[in-house]
Amino acid sequence: MVGVHCQQVDGVLMVSIGSKALPARRHRTCGFVEDSLMVREDALYRQGKGKKGMSRKDRGERHEFDGDNSKKTISGRTNDRSVGGRKFSKHQSTSASQTAHVRKQVDPEMAKYFSEVSNLFESDGVDIEERSVICGNALEETRGKELELATDYILSHTMQTLLEGCDVDHLCGFLQSCAEDFPSIAMDRSGSHVAETAIKSLAKLLEDNDVYSVVEETLTILCQVVVTNPIDLMCSCYGSHVLRSLLCVCKGVKIDSDFHVTKSSTVLAERLNLRASRIDRDYSHLQQGFPDLLKFLVSGMIKRTRKEIKTLQVDQFGSLVLQTALKLLAGNDEELLHAIPILLGCNKEDILEGNYIEMDIVRDVVNLMKETAFSHLMEVILEVAPEVLYNEMFTKVFKNSLFELSSHHCGNFVIQALISHARCQDQMELIWEELGPKFAVLLEMGRSGVIASLIASSQRLHSHEHKCCQALTAAICSANESPRFIVPRILFLDNFFFCEDKSNWNWPSGVRMHVMGSLILQAVFRYQSEYIQPYVTSITSMETDHVLEAVKDRGGARVIEAFLTSNASGKLKRRLVMKLRGHFGELSMHSSGSFTVEKCFTVGNLSLREAIVTELVAVQSELSKTKQGPYLIRNLDVDRFATQPDQWRSKLASKQSAYDEFYATFGSGEAKPRKNEGFLADISKHSSHPKDLKEMRKEIDNQFSSGVPFLSTSGFKSKPKKADQHSRKHPETSVDYNITQVKNKNLKKRKSHVGSDNVAAVGKMTENVGQSKELDQSVSKTGKKRERKDAQLNTSKKKLKA
Repeated sequence: MVGVHCQQVDGVLMVSIGSKALPARRHRTCGFVEDSLMVREDALYRQGKGKKGMSRKDRGERHEFDGDNSKKTISGRTNDRSVGGRKFSKHQSTSASQTAHVRKQVDPEMAKYFSEVSNLFESDGVDIEERSVICGNALEETRGKELELATDYILSHTMQTLLEGCDVDHLCGFLQSCAEDFPSIAMDRSGSHVAETAIKSLAKLLEDNDVYSVVEETLTILCQVVVTNPIDLMCSCYGSHVLRSLLCVCKGVKIDSDFHVTKSSTVLAERLNLRASRIDRDYSHLQQGFPDLLKFLVSGMIKRTRKEIKTLQVDQFGSLVLQTALKLLAGNDEELLHAIPILLGCNKEDILEGNYIEMDIVRDVVNLMKETAFSHLMEVILEVAPEVLYNEMFTKVFKNSLFELSSHHCGNFVIQALISHARCQDQMELIWEELGPKFAVLLEMGRSGVIASLIASSQRLHSHEHKCCQALTAAICSANESPRFIVPRILFLDNFFFCEDKSNWNWPSGVRMHVMGSLILQAVFRYQSEYIQPYVTSITSMETDHVLEAVKDRGGARVIEAFLTSNASGKLKRRLVMKLRGHFGELSMHSSGSFTVEKCFTVGNLSLREAIVTELVAVQSELSKTKQGPYLIRNLDVDRFATQPDQWRSKLASKQSAYDEFYATFGSGEAKPRKNEGFLADISKHSSHPKDLKEMRKEIDNQFSSGVPFLSTSGFKSKPKKADQHSRKHPETSVDYNITQVKNKNLKKRKSHVGSDNVAAVGKMTENVGQSKELDQSVSKTGKKRERKDAQLNTSKKKLKA
């Protein structure tokens, strides 16, 4: 124990810590002495909060740490993981006392000066041009006193304002001047905000290429200081956040990107094939980075903390830093192959390929995956691991332990990550052998996420698709039960499995539908129709009240939409849609139901579409005031139907004609619409180029809705607008469309040469939609150009043969 003693010397209270005697910090406003190791009193907090624009949000609102949020993980999960799952290291508590410093009292004149600067900015009496000069001059006054000012609760706000408004020279000068104290500033409650503001300002200045060298010099100095003793900074609830921001700047990614803060919904969407990987997505628009500095910083941290790796493995904040570092190294196999074995606890200095994982640590790693912090770290390791290392981990660590980990409240998240990143069908086979027979047990334990990941991976790898459907059916319904119970029970997954008398379970009205259950059903309806017949039978057998209640629920509505876009026949889809007749106006007023109404309109025949629009006309005035209403009214052409119903029907008939001709021209022989399927047969029946057909179908809809004939020449000189591809946002319809580009794109994909027959077929399509003679001429010219190119190609081939 280090002794702390107080005594008064010449009127100054001295605080003795061990053998050192330091003056105690006085409270600037209240006039009484407070212990140098204590946080400022609430009175000072209230004083700072009372100033306009100076209040700092409760640290509990930060995404990863402190306050009551200490149980929250990087993904925002507060589930079973936090119940007895996290162990904090002894180092975390001792390092705080080791690095605690005695704050010196800020000189009264200095405090007065910065208060005046703060008041000047708050009065809005400073021009933009003058602001940078004032900020630079004020920062020059901080030389040698950066630590005291940055860690002062009140003046730290002013420091942030100065760092945001200064130029690159003063910003880098400040950071270089306080580099030795940067870890202490970063680990302070107030100073961490100052440090992070400085780093964000650096990142913003990197948009100017001329400052690259001076910023690189500054970052190099900071990184050299950090790697000297990184363990304290990594395990600090404040310092870890600053360190992760520093890593992001070195890589060149935005500090507020998914590399820094990851939402659980984002991770889940990636695992269920609903969203591209955040690594692939963010790497497409990197800012200027410092790859060598990133390698130096990460390798230095790992090298310095290697002896204390067991501390970092179970430390919440240290794990967060390592997760960010690994995400930023994704794609750099050399660095990852060196770092990951160390993080798993391997002690070998020289690691050979095929022997990255030591067998004597396997059991320890399996047990660590039951810890909160390490389970999160392991999820990222599986995401970024090079294939050779992933395969070795799969074989040595996870094989024969899949069900054990899947049953654990922390370990099951690791298994979800393992399944989601499976590389091949052989690995899928091993996963199925251990987990395939355990569907019912896993669902009873509440591990539905493992089932959802398994279904998504079976689709991605095209392996065990039918077996997954059968196993899920068997887990939900017994062999002698009707399949009509399948979908309702999965929609209320926990409600069903927690029911004591499952045989007498009924639809629980007014209960929110299970999120993971709805995601599982959405994934199931992406299977081929021959695999999902029991699910199709179940959803089409639902009672009308239950279908209506499902559409009003956010998760249930997505399930209905997934079925309407599945490979099931149009007749079965319309059977479900018919149950919503009389409620389309009501549903269109719901934010989620409006999407379902649009899907119903798409799969409906002419009479059903007319019924839908008729109901929307009745609520048109109220619908136009909602967020989604104007789009729905425009897309379904409600205004035209209300004023000119005959013309509305004529346009729909023209659309159908255009679809038929397009499929006949560019589709395969099987792509012709079936007569018994009625108006606007399903796209799913047309197997040729589904992506291109879907795009063409949208363009046809856009042309008719805008009043411009399909394949019109008005689109030749303009490029199509990019549609908004966010999952639930309405796309902006484009008026112009370059038909020559799309036609050539489709023709190139065909195996046989497209000659004059297809040109004539395209001409026939244009006649059906009232096309002008100019288009015929342009298509003819395009055909002649292609023939000339083919003639030139044949001539060149003959010369080569000769």
